[in-house]
Amino acid sequence: MADLMGSAGIYCCFKCRNQIACHGDIISKEFRGSHGRAFLFSHAMNIKEGAQEDRQLLSGLHRVSDVYCSDCGEELGWTYTKAFDETQKYKEGKFVLENFKIIVQSHFHPTDQL
Repeated sequence: MADLMGSAGIYCCFKCRNQIACHGDIISKEFRGSHGRAFLFSHAMNIKEGAQEDRQLLSGLHRVSDVYCSDCGEELGWTYTKAFDETQKYKEGKFVLENFKIIVQSHFHPTDQL
């Protein structure tokens, strides 16, 4: 909880406000999701992962799992479990969250209700 309080903002599920990721964990804001702009995060929390599948993405073939909010079940993006191209290996274990599926809550305080 202390890590969350010190961050510039917490990204939450747009539907239920479940905390999903910290602003400080953004690696890149230059990603594209299925429906537009997306962010690449080093970590995500309060999520469930779907089954792994090989998917042809803009940057090539990857093994991915869709990720869902652990509270409401909303699909939020995906995680890379394997990159087949050596230049894409940095994505393994990272999370792509679609911008229209997450909202930022600034200045989190433990007594805030989400």
